Order: sequence, then C-alpha cells, then structure tokens
Amino acid sequence: MILNSSSSARDVRMACRSGTFTLPTAGLASGFAQANLVILPRDWAFDFLLFCQRNPQPCPLLEVTDPGDPVPRLSTPDADLRTDLPGYRVWKNGELVQEPDDITQWWRDDLVSFLIGCSFTFEAELLRNRIPIRHLECGCNVPMYRTNRPCVAAGTFAGPLVVSMRPLAPADVIRAVEVTSAFPKSHGSPVHFGDPEALGISDLSSPDFGDAVPIRDGEVPVFWACGVTPQAALAHARPPLAITHQPGKMFLTDLAE
Repeated sequence: MILNSSSSARDVRMACRSGTFTLPTAGLASGFAQANLVILPRDWAFDFLLFCQRNPQPCPLLEVTDPGDPVPRLSTPDADLRTDLPGYRVWKNGELVQEPDDITQWWRDDLVSFLIGCSFTFEAELLRNRIPIRHLECGCNVPMYRTNRPCVAAGTFAGPLVVSMRPLAPADVIRAVEVTSAFPKSHGSPVHFGDPEALGISDLSSPDFGDAVPIRDGEVPVFWACGVTPQAALAHARPPLAITHQPGKMFLTDLAE
C-alpha cells in the first residue's frame, strides 16, 4: 500500500506495525491528528506531566495512558504504542542508546505513555489555504532547532524550547498565523518569525533535528513550538529509561484534526 494524504490513520499505523513503513509522517492521513510520543516509568510521570502543563505550547497533551497499558484507549483504542510508529528512540540516563522500529522488547508494566500534539496536523489546513510547505515539496523531514528560550522547569525536567521551521513569503505569514492559531493542540500559532538569531539559531542550514530546506529570495523563516522539546528535557532530567518517537516519525491518532 502506498501511503499519502488520503490514507487513513489506521492505514499508517498498520504499515508501521508490519514494518513496511519507517519514514517521516508529514503529509500523511490528512484530517487525523498526529502526535509526539514520550514514555516514562511511573515514578517519573508526574514531574513530566507537570512539565507539559507548564509548557503547553511545545507540549500540548492529547492523552496519557495508564501505567503498563500500551493502548491509547481514549484517542485510538485499536492501536499499540509499542509497534505503531515508524521509528522510536530509547534513552538510558539521558543518553540515546537505540533507535528501533518497535519497542516490544523494552516494554514494562510501569511505563506511562504521553501523546503530545504535533504541527504536522495543521499542515493540511495550510495547504488548503494555498500556503506552501517546503519540506513536503522537498520530500524530506521538517527542520527543527534548539533555541535560547528556556522552558519552565518541573522537578528535574528542564531545557530549551525546540522549534520547527517553515519558510514563507511575507504575504503568507499573517494567514499562516491565523490558520495555525486554530490548532492549540498542535502547537498553535508561531512563536517567532524573521531573524533566527533572536532564538539563538546561528545557522538554518544545520538543524538539530530533521533536514535543512532551502529558503528562497524574499522568504522569511517562521518558527513553531515543537514536540521534540521533551527530548531535550529528557537529556537534562536523565531518567533511567525513556522512550520517544524519532523526530518527524509521529503516531497517527484517530482524533480529527
């Protein structure tokens, strides 16, 4: 099966579960909300929940599972978070140790899963408003950058805001703000546009995550809060075990966008 914007969220999940799809999910399953994933032991879950509540723009919560339950029963009751993403990251004591296609061997009865909204969700609406999306045009992952803006700490969780970037013509920026402000559970409106150095970003051609995209003459970079922000916080907090999605490889929920 070829996956595209007309595919269902379930189509994407089943392709991930079978191991036949391992690519970024931008542009897939239009109409369904995409989600970042963070999985932590139960005794680390409260502080992370508090971190999300204190930083709602980069960490808009869609669902939190019961300990040991890999099924997001409120949003996607036929899913399995151990197998239904294109790629995972496994962290030990804040260090990345593995990037598997499924996490069945890592699963434990004390693990709590957090689904966090993703800006890929609003991209279909941007396209409907004839606002181009460069990483889709280029067939690559969205560029993401660490910034100089600190998140509000919660317990041991702290770190910089991470942003995704989409270059736009100035005439499209206002409309993009209007469109994305209607998606608060997908990071909402941009946090900044224009000079990247105001965010502490010195080189747009070298993103911290994802792929660089060309910025054409007359365009300005537009930055949205990004759900990779928790991965920077995990590196700071150094829990004994944490599992996340690989940047750009999201979980497709059954929630409407």
